[in-house]
Amino acid sequence: MQIYQVGGAVRDALLGRPVHDRDWVVVGSTPEEMAALGYQPVGRDFPVFLHPKTHEEYALARTERKSGRGYRGFVVQASPEVTLEEDLARRDITINAIAASPDWTGAGAVFDPYNGVADLKARVLRHVGPAFAEDPVRILRVARFAARFADFSVAPETLALMRAMVAAGEADALVPERVWQELSRGLMEERPSRMLQVLRDCGALAVLLPEVDRLWGVPQRADYHPEVDTGLHLLMVLDMAAQLDASLPVRFACLTHDLGKGTTPAHILPRHLGHEGRSAQLLKGVCERLRVPTDCRETADVVAREHGNIHRSNSLDAAAILRLLERCDALRQSARFADVLLACECDARGRGGLHASPYPQRPRLAAALQVVQQVATAAIAAQAAAAGARGPQVGEAIRRARVQALRQWLLAPTTSPQP
Repeated sequence: MQIYQVGGAVRDALLGRPVHDRDWVVVGSTPEEMAALGYQPVGRDFPVFLHPKTHEEYALARTERKSGRGYRGFVVQASPEVTLEEDLARRDITINAIAASPDWTGAGAVFDPYNGVADLKARVLRHVGPAFAEDPVRILRVARFAARFADFSVAPETLALMRAMVAAGEADALVPERVWQELSRGLMEERPSRMLQVLRDCGALAVLLPEVDRLWGVPQRADYHPEVDTGLHLLMVLDMAAQLDASLPVRFACLTHDLGKGTTPAHILPRHLGHEGRSAQLLKGVCERLRVPTDCRETADVVAREHGNIHRSNSLDAAAILRLLERCDALRQSARFADVLLACECDARGRGGLHASPYPQRPRLAAALQVVQQVATAAIAAQAAAAGARGPQVGEAIRRARVQALRQWLLAPTTSPQP
């Protein structure tokens, strides 16, 4: 039995990045031997074990052979005869196909049969070999790694292979869970725009997210969007979300906030009247198709519907501000409303030359919500009931009190509308 560190841990150590999780490959062993040594089997499709003390994953060296379409269509062989080089050959890109001894700490020799170290130095994402084409998930992984390693380029031959895979229909075979898994991880990387650029360059974006892909080439008014192109705006918004360390629900909302601009009638361009409602409708289809989690879905829905109103909120009076808060369900979902406001700031600052601009709407609406929350609704309801009010009449009394509180707040010098 021989044990090696493999994959991301070796790659990140060579790059000088923090190593969080280590993966191990075991050569020359069997499931029976691993179990006898106290390793706990956890793999469903191939032999993977948890170390009895560290609980890190140890996988038996294996080969994979394509047997059908999609990422599930494989026959796996794990046996003591499989060599380390054969195991590394099935990996996606060369920088993930480097192995090292168990006690290796980042210095010294590594096992690098596919020249991954050279590609690390050259800042290139390159596929290991022809087997890359057998698993369409690897298209998504390359795009995600491009978002993580922002200064790496995709090797021309790898991009060509990805295009051929898309043309052969491999991307159509991806199941929603894997698409969302890779998409969500890519959105959380340091340069999420690169994921979309790589997916678009190979044609996969048009297959997986046609609602997003059609945004490229759609013009916007230059006085609001100096960058003009809607697709370019989207890339800038996503990177602003990363710069502001936004959560996944915020980043997904940024991804989908302008979907409706891709369906704006040509004769009214570059205006996009009513795009917010169209965005919310298209969002439903995306969320159903990819089985997007509820928190991401709900945040994105509010942002799609209301981002224009939030941008214009500095000119709203007290009653209009309250209606906006009610439509956003801000009183019940204050944490989500904070995410909505952050997504709107990303939208406003993700524009040509405006990345450093202030966005006063965010703190102003957050303060307005606090004003409304401080209204003593229980006392007002009791007073209204004592005066004979019932049901909707009590609700209207509370609403009048909230509007009055906002009106007084707006008149205060420190909270008056900002230009």
